[in-house]
Amino acid sequence: MRSAVTATVTASVVLAGGLFTGQAYAAAPPPVPTITAPGGFVMNNATARTLYSKTADTRRSTGSTTKIMTAQVVLAQKNLNLDAKVTVDKSYSDYIVAKNASSARLIVGDKVTVRQLLYGLMLPSGCDAAYALADKFGTGTTRAARVKSFIGKMNTEAKRLGMTNTKFDSFDGISNGSNYSTPRDLTKLASSAMKNSTFRSVVATKSTKQKVTTKTGGYRYMSWSNTNKLLSTYSGAIGLKTGSGPQAKYCLVFAATRGGKTVVGTVLASSSETNRAADVKKLLDYGFKK
Repeated sequence: MRSAVTATVTASVVLAGGLFTGQAYAAAPPPVPTITAPGGFVMNNATARTLYSKTADTRRSTGSTTKIMTAQVVLAQKNLNLDAKVTVDKSYSDYIVAKNASSARLIVGDKVTVRQLLYGLMLPSGCDAAYALADKFGTGTTRAARVKSFIGKMNTEAKRLGMTNTKFDSFDGISNGSNYSTPRDLTKLASSAMKNSTFRSVVATKSTKQKVTTKTGGYRYMSWSNTNKLLSTYSGAIGLKTGSGPQAKYCLVFAATRGGKTVVGTVLASSSETNRAADVKKLLDYGFKK
């Protein structure tokens, strides 16, 4: 009888000891990273759970991350034909020169498909491609009216997505005085955009060579490389879009997948390309541990 009691007590002590030991060695939560960017936000793409937040609702200039919404509006068009051809107008080229803007180097008179314009928009961050898409998918009898209509569609979509601290006044992020968003809002937009297979394919592309039809009926190849170096420097990176400018500084909306988990986020107003890259790596590493 005494032996049985002793055994029971011993077993209880061992079990209790194991329990306490397990508690003592439970994995500590990862330390919250410190980033240099004034604003940042990260979430679990599947659950929309916030993983990191730093002034996530402060309105800031967004630079070319605006072009995510440009693509979103285009891809939301009913009966969209991605192979429909658009003739490159001289006004698109003139706009690039006037604004000293990033360019897909579209050539006046060439016929490019909507799909190709999306590559030109998202990889080299072509403001000429953005203009062409706004002109194509806006409504109105003049180019100015069509562009205004397209920007209106961008703002309507922002409201639909609950982007309460966002306003677009351009199709490419070159602000006319009131183009702004927040890390949280841009992350919402990114999560929505990544539901579209064409968008996912485009933003995950490091470089592409596209055959376009020339004005004379011949053809030429356009080569575009992605400004998002995260695709080459972070394992599991799947997108999304860089942005930069005097007001915006260095921005990045990003996404990566590891072990079946997708993390999506945004940093705005980093002081340099190097700091932006370091901030994003910290946030992704942290997001995957959370």
